[in-house]
Amino acid sequence: MNNQLEKKIPKHVGIIMDGNGRWAKQRGLPRIAGHKEGMQRAREIVEAAGKWGIKYLSLFAFSTENWKRPADEVKFLMNLLESAIENEFGTLMENNVKFLTSGRIQELPGNLGEKLQKLVAATTHNTGLVLNLAVNYGGRAEIVDATKKICQDVRAGLLDCSQLDEELFNNYLYNPELPPADLIIRPSGEMRISNFLLWQAAYAELVTVDTLWPSFTPADLEKALQEYAGRERRFGGIVS
Repeated sequence: MNNQLEKKIPKHVGIIMDGNGRWAKQRGLPRIAGHKEGMQRAREIVEAAGKWGIKYLSLFAFSTENWKRPADEVKFLMNLLESAIENEFGTLMENNVKFLTSGRIQELPGNLGEKLQKLVAATTHNTGLVLNLAVNYGGRAEIVDATKKICQDVRAGLLDCSQLDEELFNNYLYNPELPPADLIIRPSGEMRISNFLLWQAAYAELVTVDTLWPSFTPADLEKALQEYAGRERRFGGIVS
């Protein structure tokens, strides 16, 4: 990576891991084969992100809308996630990765939510890359859930509505420590953000690539970073 690019590495990158099913279909394989391959890509991209100095990486793994998929596929995805929690713990600790999770985790089947929270707790003191996994997540749902918590504090007399501003609202999100997203990457050629990080991505740069997620490599990530580095970010203002 050249020096110019290194100077403009985004602090927080979000990736919509899209295209697993299409990748499998193109190869005459069942959809679950695409999800397995996609999990391998996630491992590689997390490692690459850490090496390139990205501080926060949010991966969109399963949305609040994905429950509409066939029951067998959903069950496989939940089992795949549970296996990843068990298999990747050592790697996360070895690489000093701090793990977070965003979403309605309490609604996940079995004790999957509890296992995710234990992984969060186990890595809480790690100081390297912060990996935020969005599971049973929706940007609208996050804003609604934050609003409900605000209402509870208002009723309890802990908060006056006149105090509410964007900074305070941010404190009620799933992970207030997440900074605004600088870059959102969408593999698979789709041109939408699919309800991902709606609050955090208000001024994010969007990069879409035709590559399906199971074929997305660290080289593809570098290309997205290069495109980001060439953007002029104005945040509604004018660059002099």
